[in-house]
Amino acid sequence: MKENLLNSICSKIENLIQDNLDQIISLRNDKILKEDNSYVSKGDLLCESIIKKYLSDNEPDVFLVSEESPVDNTRNIKKDKVLIVDPIDGTENFVSGLKEWGVALCYYEKGKHIESMLLLPELKESIKTGDEIKQNVSRICGISSSLTKEDIMKLEPGFEYRIIGCCVYNMLNVVTGAFTTFENPKGAYVWDIIPGLNLALENNLKVVVNNKIYEGEILDPSLKYTFKISRK
Repeated sequence: MKENLLNSICSKIENLIQDNLDQIISLRNDKILKEDNSYVSKGDLLCESIIKKYLSDNEPDVFLVSEESPVDNTRNIKKDKVLIVDPIDGTENFVSGLKEWGVALCYYEKGKHIESMLLLPELKESIKTGDEIKQNVSRICGISSSLTKEDIMKLEPGFEYRIIGCCVYNMLNVVTGAFTTFENPKGAYVWDIIPGLNLALENNLKVVVNNKIYEGEILDPSLKYTFKISRK
């Protein structure tokens, strides 16, 4: 593996997304309703194509696992070098004109986590593995927007709850201490959560996935996972 491989990938993909941000944003109204009643926009597809082209041109031995390329995911997750990507997380926010949407990257080599990034392009914020993060102190609990009213009623009492509709945004907040917890008891796919899970571990947070302590292992992209991240 080249020295600082993913740091280079993360930094260059971050720069590419920011360089193409105006074009990405211009496509937010060009959207399609998927079978699960969620949207995919041409902005999502452009983000993914930027990442694919970067890998093809520069890192052809790194294989992509992405929300928008499900046909390849089961095969690619078994490769030695895997980049797990959510090209736009929070698409409902994105197509609605909100700035709280993100890009998530997580790199594994031979099943071992190497590095992750959470990027909020319109808010011009990002955190990556190795960053020194100043910790906030908060009483706010973040919860997933996928929860129903019945799901919410089952949550443990918290001081205040926030529902933002973007896992990258929520993960960044819990890793930086702006949220004291972030949880999804209903379940989410690997590309939504695994970058944030690993960044939380790196910053000494408690991470529980499917009611078990999570230690950074790679996760099957065909399954959904419940999780809770909290301050120790």
